[in-house]
Amino acid sequence: MLIIIGLGNPGLKYEETRHNVGFKVVDLFAREHGIAFDRSRHKALLGQGTVRGQKVLLVKPQTYMNLSGESVRAVLDFYKEDPADIVVIYDDISLAPGALRIRLKGSAGGHNGIKSILSHIGTDAFPRIKVGVGSQPPGWDLADFVMTTFNKEEKVLMEESIAYAVKAIEGILEEGAQAAMNRYNRKA
Repeated sequence: MLIIIGLGNPGLKYEETRHNVGFKVVDLFAREHGIAFDRSRHKALLGQGTVRGQKVLLVKPQTYMNLSGESVRAVLDFYKEDPADIVVIYDDISLAPGALRIRLKGSAGGHNGIKSILSHIGTDAFPRIKVGVGSQPPGWDLADFVMTTFNKEEKVLMEESIAYAVKAIEGILEEGAQAAMNRYNRKA
């Protein structure tokens, strides 16, 4: 089973923010594949289905971003899966809006949600899809910036990028993370 985890913050207040791109990707994936988020367990909203002949579990942690690892650990423990069986989708301020980068492992790169996951699962060896949201303007606090919404031009790029991230997940299901990384990484 592939566990697809979108990072974000719960609640309408955060729904359209840069920090919720992971939720947006998983939501679109769910809609396109007829999967409903019909359970609330392990500090997350869950949806399960079959895509491209493989079982998938969609996870939207409800712990708020900085505590995402609590939910991920609970899901891995309950389903008895390894960290290599997850794909985490999240926002990345080091990438321009529209850019996408798949990595098989790596550091948190300053992302608090990933820091929490690394701390709770004890390894950095899990695939991730980083979706570019742009970098904060000079003088802005990072926490304030990731809670902003996209302007009109960025919104168009982000809709395309979110749809492209869904294709990247499908690529991981069909070809594996390494092949998907070679095919779907892109600059804005």
